Amino acid sequence: MNWRSITAFLFIGPEKEDEFWLQGLPAQSRMFGLDECQPLTPDRWLNEGDRVSVGNVTLQVLHCPGHTPGHVVFFDEQSQLLISGDVIFKGGVGRSDFPRGDHNQLIDAIKRKLLPLGDDVTFIPGHGPLSTLGYERLHNPFLQDEMPVW
Repeated sequence: MNWRSITAFLFIGPEKEDEFWLQGLPAQSRMFGLDECQPLTPDRWLNEGDRVSVGNVTLQVLHCPGHTPGHVVFFDEQSQLLISGDVIFKGGVGRSDFPRGDHNQLIDAIKRKLLPLGDDVTFIPGHGPLSTLGYERLHNPFLQDEMPVW
């Protein structure tokens, strides 16, 4: 079934570097024992600095590669709320062992793009509890200059 034939919605994003994930949907659906789905091509790819409106809220798009090469997060400056997906978690960071993932890129994106948003920014991760960037700056072991020895 062609999803575009049953909806008037535009498919927006992700960042173009994640296109290979969308093209791999048929194989991924078979791998998980699901009905095969067709590859998707967005009507518009998201890019760093884009703005996406959801109702009355406008979200800024930040490209934060590492978990995947095209991972994006969404920031609402007015409410100081970040939708971080699988980039950062309370006490952790996203996996980078997926195809084209890169742990160093992930940490760099967090330090260069997310932490400068401010300590008071609350983030909603893809899994687990909410946290703030300030708490993670101080307590997240992946963001410290020296990793703890376990």
